[in-house]
Amino acid sequence: MSYEVKGILYATGEITQRSEKFSTRQFTIKTTDEKYEQFITFELINDKTSLIDAFGIGEEITVSFNLKGREWKEKFFNTLEAWKVEGIF
Repeated sequence: MSYEVKGILYATGEITQRSEKFSTRQFTIKTTDEKYEQFITFELINDKTSLIDAFGIGEEITVSFNLKGREWKEKFFNTLEAWKVEGIF
């Protein structure tokens, strides 16, 4: 499932090397089109971890992402995996 959301870049994390061939990085945006502020954290994977480098805190961006879900030991987890980040001009 592919989605898109607009917001202001609020925080960026460091790249985490999970294994020799797998790295992740998280970033958070604050939505601007809701009645109440929403803070949404996305994950970038492998070759996408540098996508957020082009943007500074406070910049308005559009994030395209996939909603992923999985089960592990009878627990369920969701991930918002970003695959495109664009500035809003």
